[in-house]
Amino acid sequence: MAAPTLQQPSYLLANLKADSTTKPLLQRCQDLVKIIDEYPAKELHLIFPWLVESVFGSLDGVIAGWNLRLLQSRSNEYNIVMEFLNPSGPMMKLVYKLQAEDYKYEIPVSYLPGPVKACIQEGVLPDCPLFHNKLQFPLSGLTLSLALNPFEYFMFSLAYCLITPKNSPPGQHGSSADSAYFVLVDTYLKYFLPSEGSVAPSPFDSRGSVSAPSPRSSGVSFAGYGVHSPSLLKHHIFHQPSVNADPSAQEIWRSETLLQMFVEIWLHHYSLEMYQKLQSPQLALLQYRLSMSSTPCQPHVPPGSGTLHTYQEPFTPTEEHVLVVRLLVKHLHAFSNSLKPEQLSASPSAHSHTHPSPLEEFKRVVVQRFVQQKLYLFLQHCFSYWPLDASFRAVLETWLSYIQPWRYTEEKSNPQTDPNRAVPDKWELFVQENLLIYTKLFQVFLNRAIRTDLVNAKNALMVFRVSKVFAQQNLTEMIQKGEQLFLEPEHVLHHRQPRGYLTPSQGGSYLSSRQRVVTDMVFRVKSHVYALEGQDCQYKQMFGTELRGAIMKLIQIIAQARQTAKRISDHSNEVAANNSFLSWFGLGSSDLNNTFFGAETEESGECVKKTHEFLDRALDNLCQIFKLNQGQLTQLISNLCSAQDDGNCKQLPDCVQGENGLILTDLGRRQIINGLRRFDIQYQGDPELQPIRSYENALLVRLFYRISSLLNDRFGDHMSTLCSRPDFLGRLSRHYFTDPASGTKQRQSPASPRTPGSDRRPRLSLRPLASYRTMLLLLLLYVLGALLSLGPVSSTVLILGAGFLYGLFMAVFGHKLKSH
Repeated sequence: MAAPTLQQPSYLLANLKADSTTKPLLQRCQDLVKIIDEYPAKELHLIFPWLVESVFGSLDGVIAGWNLRLLQSRSNEYNIVMEFLNPSGPMMKLVYKLQAEDYKYEIPVSYLPGPVKACIQEGVLPDCPLFHNKLQFPLSGLTLSLALNPFEYFMFSLAYCLITPKNSPPGQHGSSADSAYFVLVDTYLKYFLPSEGSVAPSPFDSRGSVSAPSPRSSGVSFAGYGVHSPSLLKHHIFHQPSVNADPSAQEIWRSETLLQMFVEIWLHHYSLEMYQKLQSPQLALLQYRLSMSSTPCQPHVPPGSGTLHTYQEPFTPTEEHVLVVRLLVKHLHAFSNSLKPEQLSASPSAHSHTHPSPLEEFKRVVVQRFVQQKLYLFLQHCFSYWPLDASFRAVLETWLSYIQPWRYTEEKSNPQTDPNRAVPDKWELFVQENLLIYTKLFQVFLNRAIRTDLVNAKNALMVFRVSKVFAQQNLTEMIQKGEQLFLEPEHVLHHRQPRGYLTPSQGGSYLSSRQRVVTDMVFRVKSHVYALEGQDCQYKQMFGTELRGAIMKLIQIIAQARQTAKRISDHSNEVAANNSFLSWFGLGSSDLNNTFFGAETEESGECVKKTHEFLDRALDNLCQIFKLNQGQLTQLISNLCSAQDDGNCKQLPDCVQGENGLILTDLGRRQIINGLRRFDIQYQGDPELQPIRSYENALLVRLFYRISSLLNDRFGDHMSTLCSRPDFLGRLSRHYFTDPASGTKQRQSPASPRTPGSDRRPRLSLRPLASYRTMLLLLLLYVLGALLSLGPVSSTVLILGAGFLYGLFMAVFGHKLKSH
């Protein structure tokens, strides 16, 4: 096929926009491949922003693009999209082609993560080197923006696609892990952060690989990112450091850019309170380091580096967002753990004769320096604000994936064949450098578990999962040792030599000069805690007395949930045995509230058995983690179960009397959640509007409701007059006409007082005639009449007469029978 004729850029863009609404995706991608191959970068430069927006959607969510987050593998367009967007496909070929010409594309600062945006608006240079030397100062009335190179612009759009609000078309659903976006992110991570080999060079240009567009200044090192930030003393944005080419950085600049973009866009979000809290820890860490020095000095804090009051961004991650973050965490562990033993043991210090490659050095520090702090804040926010339901499993597994890096090594053990595998000793350093992510997040999870319905099998599974992870051999000992190191008195450290991390302003080196290895474990643990929480943090020990009391409280709730699950199982079996056949005829229980309180549809049969299994194993693991006495634990559980069997479950939940009735206490809420106690709540609405039962004919229910409504509207006044009479006729009328006012008053829920103004007029109800039970009874009576040689009319008269005589009997003797 002949090559397309070169057109003016404006016509090329106009034609592409027109084709986007008329041509199918396959033909559009084929045309784009030809254009990318044939057109020079000068023409492609003008269509690139539109093409990226048409693929990933607009930043404000108005344009959906190709809907990568909704595109499933079963779709016909899936393979077309994946081939076009592959890291070595046509789209990336376009990116590299533009990269060689040093084009720039602007992103408004308003679309940056809240903390970064607040820094820039306050006039402070953000910590992340990714945003250095990119600010474009606008003319009056224009928006402040960042000028990104093509690779950065593409990766920004790819990352931002995840947090753009998704408008799902009706009926279009699918698994997030099966979507084109999820698979695409996984593909890019494997390509640019390879566990085996090195990153493939850019393939398109015969002159060689694309050079790093914005190489890091010689004063910025890996150690100066993330927790140990290069901006311990923040820089003003009007004094951005100059950039000098660093040839050794060209091997991994794409890998570092991709990772920084993913981390900043996906994890750098948290609440205003958290952001204000974080303004002090970096300076506190610096002060702590200076206090260890022999020549302490007072740091100078530039104006604008205090609390930033401009940041007001709400943070509500979705389950899909969390799943992609977990994918990132798992891949980073695998990437970091792919270092060979000889590479891992090589010292990065200046005295070492071995010089690891930039990719090896990148693997060595990627988790701690690039991810740790932002992931900790991300998880802490999710733990605190996520709903108390089973969707929290995604957040939980992300946390468990991060704190178990040994799961993502080449020498993996099989959990089925080795359930009690020990954590290798080499991971002790990782545990110490991530102490808060183990201990504090465990304590936050403990608070969630106490308030969660553990009768639900999915919630019980989450408690079991956490207990199983922390019960691994050697892990609790590593955590205890880390806590002991942190609690070592400060005066012990003053005799040590000063150690610290060089910042760009202090002449630190990126790759040419390595930072010295910090051998002091105490200093390492304290630096970690102070960097995340500030020097004035009140650390709560995971194995202290206070938390041990909370563990005993959780064990009581687990025991209560086990007992409730047992009652649900027994009740369900009893109901199933009684109503298995008779319920079809309506001869079983007809109460809508017959289901045991606390039981859900999924909490029956196998689910209840799973709940028992998960909670029993969780108890065993908790005893192992916190060295609890098994005999005392058994006695505690047996006493609790016997107290429940004495009838506590039949009492009302714990309440206090308020102005508008009963008010539940925290104890009462836990009793209701775990099914220990309940209010005797019955249906109090219009009986005619109750849901159609399984023993009723839906068509007849609706037909008789219309007939009875018509009669009640026409003769309602006469019915009310008859029912209000105090004589025998009034009693007879009240028997045949439903009278809501004559019912007994039921106990109300404290949260749902009776609504005033409800319809209390007597009415005629024909709904009993729609019951299969009534129809079967009438059929048997007509069959009996036929056997006695009675015609249908005669049988109908006898049935009506019998019903009238029954009404007379109830009118005369009804009150006496009720009082008796």
